[in-house]
Amino acid sequence: MEFKPGDPAYEQWNDRGANLRFKGRPSVIVTVDHTEALISALQSAVDSGLHVVVRGGGHCLENFVADPAVQVIIDISQLKGIRYDPEKNAIEVKAGNTVGEMHQHLFKTWGIVMPVGEEPNIGMGGHIAGGAFGFLCRQHGLGVDHLYALELLWVNKDRKIEKIIVSREKDDINRELWWAHTGGGTGNFGIVTRYWFRSPSAKTSDPANLLPAAPEYVETINLDWAWKDFDESAFQTLVSNFGGWCEENAGTRVFARSFFGTLHLWNRTTGKLQMRGQITDPVNTEPILEDFLKALNKGLNLPYILERKKMSWLEFSLNPLPDIFPEQKIAFKFKDAFLLKPFTNHQLKMAYKYLTEYTDTPGASIGMATYGGKVNDVPADATASVQRSAIISMSCTPGWLDPGEEKKYMDWARSCYQDLFAEDGGAPVPGERSGGCIIAHPDNDLADPARNKTGIPWYHFYYQHHYPRLQQIKTKWDPLNIFCHALSVEPV
Repeated sequence: MEFKPGDPAYEQWNDRGANLRFKGRPSVIVTVDHTEALISALQSAVDSGLHVVVRGGGHCLENFVADPAVQVIIDISQLKGIRYDPEKNAIEVKAGNTVGEMHQHLFKTWGIVMPVGEEPNIGMGGHIAGGAFGFLCRQHGLGVDHLYALELLWVNKDRKIEKIIVSREKDDINRELWWAHTGGGTGNFGIVTRYWFRSPSAKTSDPANLLPAAPEYVETINLDWAWKDFDESAFQTLVSNFGGWCEENAGTRVFARSFFGTLHLWNRTTGKLQMRGQITDPVNTEPILEDFLKALNKGLNLPYILERKKMSWLEFSLNPLPDIFPEQKIAFKFKDAFLLKPFTNHQLKMAYKYLTEYTDTPGASIGMATYGGKVNDVPADATASVQRSAIISMSCTPGWLDPGEEKKYMDWARSCYQDLFAEDGGAPVPGERSGGCIIAHPDNDLADPARNKTGIPWYHFYYQHHYPRLQQIKTKWDPLNIFCHALSVEPV
């Protein structure tokens, strides 16, 4: 179906982005529920010379879709279907499915999981190509580590739509195109219509054994501290303790890989600091938790509230962090980074400063999530997801509702980020301490010389030495640069 400005349903379909900062006004929104309709819509846009983008779950963190320059949005959120494909001996997932829909189908049908996603409404189409990490990544790796094949619509040099299926098989002559979708980002090479998943270690034709088994249960760990109990020394101790545990447990030590946790450092005006964690190992839950709590609270001697709750994997995955992920849509900015080492003394001081001195930004926070584990077992060149030595994924994230507060919160995010990484020039330049960023969390500031003063081009933060390889793939499969945005791979 097509919706144009003035149509009764246009605003409904145009208001599907997750970030209230952005709202474009395309001349037409096309919704599709099968591949043939998608091909027709894409060919029509290409023939007309219009700037076309694809939208799945609508969770792009920048304005790649909701951009005034975009003239046609093709919405694939109705392109759904999940099944076992005996020909490929893999689980086929169409690109319009959400992470939550996939979790539900895999769990109820075969009792298996894909280690992807945190927010269940994220669209699979864009999530996978961005690398796809989630709550189970330390235990089972990234989603792309289980990607077997994909189907792509691409535009040849004669402006005609072609369809191709590529796989990770060594003898696939187009294997490079598969590789590009293992962390090379979306909106670069074409439109993915479906994915096939099978773990590299799977040696069976039983679909119940093609992907990791679902956890027997999930035990959630919620810790709350009162901000008023923390001075700067205690704050630095807490954050350093968390970083130390992450460093010790990000590599070859497999004992605690079933634990994933996020330290939520809220603005002091909120009155609390929080730790949210999940354990999926029923045998070692107690020693893992005991070890973590001991490490986290070493030298603190401050009271905290601990809540534990057991639930099924499905119950957890469909509503993972109800007090953290808001149901209400907000405007926000997301500036992320991978850490290879815990925060330095300078970074600890900056984090404390921005969370305590800026009392007029209660919606601003710094988040730090455990990383590594199985993710770091995979060689950096095996996929386009190059960050395979990080111990923490972190972000500076302000959120607000009043449009009049945008400048205040954006200034906070940019200044906090720049000061946290001042020792690297103001951004997490890949090196000994920082590991760049993930393209699934795009930040247009890195492509702005007025914001990124490191002298390092934006693509090095996301792709590092993989970028020239991605450019070659881009040149071959999108020769006319049809699929482009502010942080898209550029052809040679």
